[in-house]
Amino acid sequence: MLKVGVLGAGHLGKIHLRLLQQSTKYELVGFYDDNIENGKKVAAEFGYKQFDTIARLMHAVDVVDIVTPTLSHYKCAKVAIKSGKHVFIEKPIATTVEEAEEIIALAKEYKVKGQVGHVERFNPAFSAVKNQIENPMFIETHRLAEFNPRGTDVPVVLDLMIHDIDAILSVVKSKVKAVHASGVSVLSQSPDIANARIEFENGCVANITSSRISMKNMRKSRFFQKDAYISVDYLDKICEVVKMKDAPEIPGDFDMILQNAEGEKKQIYFNNPEVEPNNAILDELETFAEAIKNNTTPIVTLEDGTNALRVAYMIIDSMNEK
Repeated sequence: MLKVGVLGAGHLGKIHLRLLQQSTKYELVGFYDDNIENGKKVAAEFGYKQFDTIARLMHAVDVVDIVTPTLSHYKCAKVAIKSGKHVFIEKPIATTVEEAEEIIALAKEYKVKGQVGHVERFNPAFSAVKNQIENPMFIETHRLAEFNPRGTDVPVVLDLMIHDIDAILSVVKSKVKAVHASGVSVLSQSPDIANARIEFENGCVANITSSRISMKNMRKSRFFQKDAYISVDYLDKICEVVKMKDAPEIPGDFDMILQNAEGEKKQIYFNNPEVEPNNAILDELETFAEAIKNNTTPIVTLEDGTNALRVAYMIIDSMNEK
């Protein structure tokens, strides 16, 4: 079992601590939190060992799980990597693309592995259909959340939209050609609602909408490709795959047949895979342990996290131009 320590014992940090303690892949050594009083409360309530310095935690572990505010990701990752520790970094990987690129360079220099916490890659609905998403040409996503002051220190693009950016980049095997975006600040100093249109070199277009002041929660994506429509509901963890094939000569009584203007007939059929329930956060942490143990590439690499951040800033720059 890999010895792991957690940096940050806030809302998400406590979830990571609980799951790491349950995990069969890790031995949870303890945690460090900048807020000493909060750390004492967490240690007293759950029994985790609280370290009084980051350095002491580093000496006791093989893996560092960074669940601190985004502004400190780079500083924490730098210390951990230079100590020869593998790093799991919550999303977004860093505050700037330059910081993220330096994290990549340091990880290569010190020969350690890193993974970024883009948890929707491990959502069971997305996992069930991702192998059927082949060369999508139009993608539409909606990620709407009720207002929560936590996270409003950054634009909604870095808070919510980056989840969908990463998922889209994982299935579109083409470079980004252009980005057009607009955003509105309603309650926060930075945009609370944003819409972006991403155009890829292969012709694919992604239309992404995110809001953190919605009346209801929604996390849905739809992928359109030749002869198929695939929808993913990340919140309710359900997916739907609608496919088309050439219609049979003699259709059955219950076959769904469409005919276009040219007279071509297509049969519509459903190919919905079974969604296996899981804990996505536990899965992302444990697959990282497997990557370390087997010396394989993590599912969400540091480069993936950096690419998502780079596109996020292209969106923010486009909004700022307006």
